[in-house]
Amino acid sequence: MTHNHGHAANRNRLLIAIGIVGCVLVVEAVGAWISGSLALLADAGHMLSDVTGLIIALMATIVAARPPTDRQTFGYQRAEVFGALINGLILVVVAVFVTVGAITRLVEAGQPDVQSTPMLVVAVIGLVANAVALLVLRPGAGHSINMRGAYLEVFGDLVGSFLVIVAAIVIMLTGFVAADAIASLAIAAMILPRAFVLLRDVVRVLSESAPADTDVAQIREHILGTAGVVDVHDVHVWAITSGAPVFTAHVVVEAQVFRSGSTGALLDELSGCLSKHFDVEHSTFQLEPAEHAAHEDELHR
Repeated sequence: MTHNHGHAANRNRLLIAIGIVGCVLVVEAVGAWISGSLALLADAGHMLSDVTGLIIALMATIVAARPPTDRQTFGYQRAEVFGALINGLILVVVAVFVTVGAITRLVEAGQPDVQSTPMLVVAVIGLVANAVALLVLRPGAGHSINMRGAYLEVFGDLVGSFLVIVAAIVIMLTGFVAADAIASLAIAAMILPRAFVLLRDVVRVLSESAPADTDVAQIREHILGTAGVVDVHDVHVWAITSGAPVFTAHVVVEAQVFRSGSTGALLDELSGCLSKHFDVEHSTFQLEPAEHAAHEDELHR
């Protein structure tokens, strides 16, 4: 699948997920009002953040599909990373809001009435709908940080709906109304780690760190093991967005490679090696004779 086809598929997945989550959001908001459930309201608030996040993810995917220009030489793929950043921040805000609401309700002298039956029915509807949306988004989550952010948000909704179901059953069977606020705290506790992981991945890309699954030392070994290569230095590995690593290096080669005119074949071999073994499609190599490498600035070593 080409990168453009991947963007098109992700757009379709996001549109379907937005439709599903948007409908469930309305159902849960109405259900929270009818039942008086804070947990259901918390899940609805989480879904509101998800709809916003999914729309942001959709817009980022559309922007990222735009072709490169003389000003944006790598294109607009990093728009997906900024979309993931906004999603992560939204998750943090929702978690804080839910936590404050749940603690306030727990410390109040009297617990408000919660109608467990409508709370349970709405939560089951949310669970089924979120499961469907999750299956829709799952294929794109492994290839795009933007899609992974959307996937994590919907997954949080799925778990949130399950927690509301548990709270509703507890209230129905025991009358323990505080289960509603406790479920809300559990939802908030579930949101924060996911937000942290997403923001960590965003920082890793924006700081141009080597991708977590890239072994730079192993790449060096592969390059040094290529016939005609004497040394490699000034190695840089980073990612434009998740799944789009970029590699550059200065490669010192034997004089015979230049004399025989086989530099093109060597470049093909090196780029093919990175593409095959390390999934790096964008690689740039500067081939140097030993006498040139000897007087390069020390900062490039």
